[in-house]
Amino acid sequence: MGLHKSMYYIILNVSICDFLFSTTTLPKIISRYWFQSGSISFTGCFVQMYFVHYLGSVNSFIFSLMAFDRFVAICIPLRYPVLITNNIIFTLCGSAWFLPLPLMMIILFQALSLSYCRSNIILQCYCDHISLVSQACGNDLKTVQVIALCVAIFCLLVPLAFILISYVSIIIVILKMSNSAGRIRTLATCTPQIFITCLFYLPRCFVYVANTVGFSFSLDVRILLILLYSLLPAAVNPIIYCFKTQDIKHTLMKKIKATKIGIELKVWTQ
Repeated sequence: MGLHKSMYYIILNVSICDFLFSTTTLPKIISRYWFQSGSISFTGCFVQMYFVHYLGSVNSFIFSLMAFDRFVAICIPLRYPVLITNNIIFTLCGSAWFLPLPLMMIILFQALSLSYCRSNIILQCYCDHISLVSQACGNDLKTVQVIALCVAIFCLLVPLAFILISYVSIIIVILKMSNSAGRIRTLATCTPQIFITCLFYLPRCFVYVANTVGFSFSLDVRILLILLYSLLPAAVNPIIYCFKTQDIKHTLMKKIKATKIGIELKVWTQ
């Protein structure tokens, strides 16, 4: 398997996860802001909350797998054919999809066990755990929040720590290269991943930290930040990976040229 072939499988998993996340959230966002229909059933809200956090966790683990691929390719390239194989990548990608399943089920059932005695209106563009639990009351509320925080740390901050360590190690190796052209070329293979990872994590971490420390900002800013880390990566990912991955770019350009030639021949024969 070539040096970049494993990345195609990882990109495929990112694309599937982005598609499912958009399918989960966009219909209600469109109905809320376009058709002014912001209602959702109690059960539907919890189902949406489950998939929002489940798919976000899957994305987080896949990004850490992406960082692992680049770390091995750049820091220990001689071990790449041994450590990065089809079977290993399939197993790790499968683990990224399976691992959050039981954790999010715990979060879901604990949230369902609470009593909701406050407003039935959440200040959010889709249902998430923080918004729902903020409307709950009871003695178990603090326990549910602490467990949810621990799960969030495991699913978001642990992969983020691994990603940071991996890319710091990669940057150190790149800076030690004597060939400037090689430094630029190697860094270029990591730039899309670093950009997408920052776009995914930075606004999300800011929202979680702000909520934890009690920092408040306007509703419009909060919704903007949530949309930024929720939907913008899914919109930007295909553009970045299509034009930064040479094989995908060449295949896409061939398809466009073939379509253009076919249209011209059809018009000419008429």
